[in-house]
Amino acid sequence: MNRPLYVDCDTGVDDALALAYLLASPEITLVGIGCVSGNVSAAQAAENTLRLLALAGRDAIPVAVGAHDPLAGRFDGGAPHVHGENGLGGVELPATTVRAADESAADMLLRLSHEHAGNLEVLAIGPLTNLAVALRRDPSLPERVRQVTVMGGAALAPGNITPVAEANIGNDPEAAQAVLGAAWPIMLVPLDVTMANILEEKHRHRLCEAASPAVAVVGRMLDGYFDFYVEEYGRRCSALHDPLAAAIAVGGAGACIAPAVDVVVDATKGPGRGQTICDLRGQRGGAADRPGAHVRVVLETDGDLAPHLLRRLLSEAA
Repeated sequence: MNRPLYVDCDTGVDDALALAYLLASPEITLVGIGCVSGNVSAAQAAENTLRLLALAGRDAIPVAVGAHDPLAGRFDGGAPHVHGENGLGGVELPATTVRAADESAADMLLRLSHEHAGNLEVLAIGPLTNLAVALRRDPSLPERVRQVTVMGGAALAPGNITPVAEANIGNDPEAAQAVLGAAWPIMLVPLDVTMANILEEKHRHRLCEAASPAVAVVGRMLDGYFDFYVEEYGRRCSALHDPLAAAIAVGGAGACIAPAVDVVVDATKGPGRGQTICDLRGQRGGAADRPGAHVRVVLETDGDLAPHLLRRLLSEAA
């Protein structure tokens, strides 16, 4: 088996693009996918994932439904203004008879951590509720996980749901606080780099023309997603949030500046709620690790992700 990877996601449009990329990545084997409420409810995210896997001919990959609500409070209904009512830009995927696993996402993660002890890698591209629940059930989980890659936070960049909070962290700050505070090696992929990696209209059209039905349908999903980003970029395009985290986790994109620093999540009820406070003091002379820090914060990547993303997806389509 290639490197075993567990993915935790809230399958909206960019999650679907990230999953398509992972399915085309020979470096890893997807051993399980857990779903959490974020862009859509956990149940809807699981249904979206199951349908996408079926369309790609990969429906043997187990999918588990995870936490519906964050650790504190209630699920707020998601982001239909960004991802559409169904999370997939309004695109309806063919139904599948495959159903979600009987176990919860947290239980799946714990089981896989024993089956692949010391080798399991985790990619979290939604709120971190499922990971936090798994940590509560078994605090020894980090001892069995090789690496955790998290799409979330904002180090020096502004937030995207509040002036300081990024959506995945801001939707469950208590969970993020627990996960980022646990003693496992974390690669945090924040808005600082995801907003700098852009998929253009010419790229989307190439995806729409792909021979693979799963890749082509993701190109169609991106249509409304591009509309949302017009206000941010002044043109139809989109940031590559989850796909960049997926590429870094796989090794298709490099984190050329990623110092290990202390990171604290603001879980208070004030205006800073959801902020990832990254201690980046002492970095002016070059990236410098803080003694004892276990969270690497990606501040710069080694190139534009879009060409690599298309090469991999269109090669798979061929």
